[in-house]
Amino acid sequence: MTQYLFVLLTSLCVPFLLSFYPPLRFYRKPGALVAAIAAPLVIFGAWDVFAVWRGHWYFSSEAVFPARILNLPVEEALFFVVIPFCCIFTWEALLFFKKKVRP
Repeated sequence: MTQYLFVLLTSLCVPFLLSFYPPLRFYRKPGALVAAIAAPLVIFGAWDVFAVWRGHWYFSSEAVFPARILNLPVEEALFFVVIPFCCIFTWEALLFFKKKVRP
């Protein structure tokens, strides 16, 4: 397992498990979640693909898995799904608990 993948999976553990917490009901708006993940995935994913294609940056073969998606390492592609999910979950959880704390 690469360090990059380890960081992604570690980041995902708590938000993914807590997304099933019944009172939070994070899963109730899957369309909004997909849209919120798809936008950065398309925009910044395309940016990454272009930058790698142009040679502006690269991913060391020692640091990532050899499997690629559009010439990006699998870890980089997963980044655009995992991190937005974690951010959106954190935002929704904070809103939920803010309502619980303030009467």
